[in-house]
Amino acid sequence: MLSMLPAAALGQAQPARQAEQPGRQGEQAAQPVLSLLYRGTLSGCNYDCAYCPFAKRRDSRAKLARDAAEVARLVAWVGAQERPISVLFTPWGEGMIRRHYRDAITALSGMAHVRQVAIQTNLSGPLAWLEQAERGKVGLWCTYHPSQVRLERFVERCARLARMGVHFSVGIVAMREHFDDIRALRAALPGQHYLWLNAYDRRGPGYYQAEDLAWLDAIDPWFRYSRNPEMSRGKACRAGSEALSVDGDGEVQRCHFLPQRLGNLYQDRLEAMLVEKPCSRLRACDCYIGYAHRQQLPFYEDFGAGVLARIPLRLVPVQG
Repeated sequence: MLSMLPAAALGQAQPARQAEQPGRQGEQAAQPVLSLLYRGTLSGCNYDCAYCPFAKRRDSRAKLARDAAEVARLVAWVGAQERPISVLFTPWGEGMIRRHYRDAITALSGMAHVRQVAIQTNLSGPLAWLEQAERGKVGLWCTYHPSQVRLERFVERCARLARMGVHFSVGIVAMREHFDDIRALRAALPGQHYLWLNAYDRRGPGYYQAEDLAWLDAIDPWFRYSRNPEMSRGKACRAGSEALSVDGDGEVQRCHFLPQRLGNLYQDRLEAMLVEKPCSRLRACDCYIGYAHRQQLPFYEDFGAGVLARIPLRLVPVQG
C-alpha cells in the first residue's frame, strides 16, 4: 500500500486556483494575448523513458551555454514588448533542472505585460526558486513518469506546489503498462484536480479496448482529442495569428508541426508574421500543443488563460 498525502493536503485552495487563472483581467480586447511556444537548443534530460520521442542525451557545457544565451535573448525581447504575451517553454530536454530556465521564468513572471509563463517538466528539479517568482503567473505542465520516480515523491512535490500557490497540471502517458499507475495517481490527487492523459499508441484501433476507453475518458474528459485526433488540414487555427512557435535562433513558424518559416523574431516585424490562415498540416493534429489552438475545438473556452499549462478552468470531480 502506498503511503500518500491526504488529498485535502494536496488540494489546499485548489478549487480557487482552477477558477482564478492568470491574465483574466484587463486584457485589451483589440489585442489578444500572443502565445509564444519556445523550443531552443536544450536536448539533455535526466530521465530516460523508453516511450519518450524526445532526444535523450547529456548536453555539453558549450551546448548549455548556447541554450542559456538563446533563452536570455528571448527574455530580453519579451521585456521590450508592450502587447500582452504568454510564453510556453517546450524543450526537448528537461528545463527546470537548468538555472537559466528557472531565472527566465522568474524574470518573465515579473513583467507586467506577461500574462503567463509555463513550462513542460518532469518536476524533478528544484522548487524553492518559485518563491521568488510571481507565482500567480507561473504554470507548470508536470508529467509523471512511473519508471523514473516514486509516486510518493511526485505527489509530495505536487503538494508543495499547491501550498506555494503555483498553477500546475499533472498528467501521464496512457500506456497499458501504466494503467495501475494512472489509478494510483488519480487516487492520490484531489478529485477536482485535472489529470490529463496522452494517448500512447495510435497505430491501430485495437490498442485500447472499449472498457479501457470508457475508464480513460471518465478520468480525462479531453482524452478523446489525443486518442482520436481529427484531421486539421483546412481547419481554422489560432497558430500563426495568436500563437507562434519560436526556436533558439528566433526563427518563427506557425506551430511546431508546420515547418514553413514566417520570419525571425529578432529581425522582422512581428505584425508582418501574424497572419490567420487555415491549417496546412497533411496529417491529423495529434499533440496538445498543436490542437489546443484549433478554433473549432473547445480548449480556449474550457481552459481559458490556463491553456498553455493545460489547466482547465473547472473540472467535475472524478473517481479513479
